[in-house]
Amino acid sequence: MARKKRGFSTFSLSFLDIMSCGFGAVALIFLIIKHDVDNRAEVQTDYLHAEVSQLEEEIRIGQENLVALRNTLSALDQEHVQAQGLARRIQEDINIAQGKLGEFSARDIEEEIQRLKKERERLQAEIEKLKAEDQQRGQDALRYMGDGDRQYLTGLKLGGTRVLILLDSSASMLDEQLINIIRMRNMDDKVKLNAPKWRRAVSTVKWLAAQLPQESFYQVYHFNTDVAPALKDTQGQWLRVSDQKQLELAMLNLNKLVPGNGTSLEKTFHAINALNPRPDNIILITDGLPTQGMNKPKRNTITGPEREKLFQKAITLLPKGVPINVILAPMEGDPMAAAHFWYLSQFTRGSFISPSRDWP
Repeated sequence: MARKKRGFSTFSLSFLDIMSCGFGAVALIFLIIKHDVDNRAEVQTDYLHAEVSQLEEEIRIGQENLVALRNTLSALDQEHVQAQGLARRIQEDINIAQGKLGEFSARDIEEEIQRLKKERERLQAEIEKLKAEDQQRGQDALRYMGDGDRQYLTGLKLGGTRVLILLDSSASMLDEQLINIIRMRNMDDKVKLNAPKWRRAVSTVKWLAAQLPQESFYQVYHFNTDVAPALKDTQGQWLRVSDQKQLELAMLNLNKLVPGNGTSLEKTFHAINALNPRPDNIILITDGLPTQGMNKPKRNTITGPEREKLFQKAITLLPKGVPINVILAPMEGDPMAAAHFWYLSQFTRGSFISPSRDWP
């Protein structure tokens, strides 16, 4: 039997294969292109994020700078307003000064200049007169030779009609340290007389005497456990500063005085009341609080509080209304002395001085 001839079809296997291969190639191309687009998109997106972050940082910094600039501008505006106000006041002062200047004529200015010149000449003449009086004061009665002009203790009141000088001549005036005082009080009188601290005290009295007014009166008492005048047989008397021989003799007696014993301010202040009329200026030269009262103590030692009690009892004997000027020499072991003597000088309207070792 003869075979039937195979029919022809356009959708044969070969055609389908070709189509399948074509679709596969298209899909492959699509996948490749899509993946590359995603990668590029991611890269581009990261770049844009970085730019955005950078721009945001720049904006933040710019805002901070803007705030600082605004603050600076506000401060400058305030300074500008103040400067304008100051300039306005200066201009007003200038206008006032120019107005006053216009009130004076050249003749008025010349008259004012001449008046001021005469006033200057008058003041200069008064200064010369005061200098001459200062040089004259005390020089006719006593000369004090020292190293130059040492009158720098301006707080010390040296005036007065009746001036009383009280010099502490106790053993403590031999030295500033206790151990040296104990050693020196057992030495020869010549050594005691040349003790530096005692020599300064005597020189202080001489310096004070040289500054006293010629028309005034004076008295010099030295005291330890007893009180006596520098010039013998003058207890309770006032001496004239103008009597040169008498004053020099009093200073000579002080040069021969040997310090010793304790200190009794009570006896000293009691002796002040025996002066008639009473002094109007007292100068006290000492180095510490008293060690006894009117009577000799039973013990050889004394405490600080006991010395303060003796001081408080002694000052009750002082005459009222008389200034007490204290010259306090240095002394070891008596820390309360400066406070008590300072209070005494302030309470009586006097002065308190603790001079240097090279004065006077």
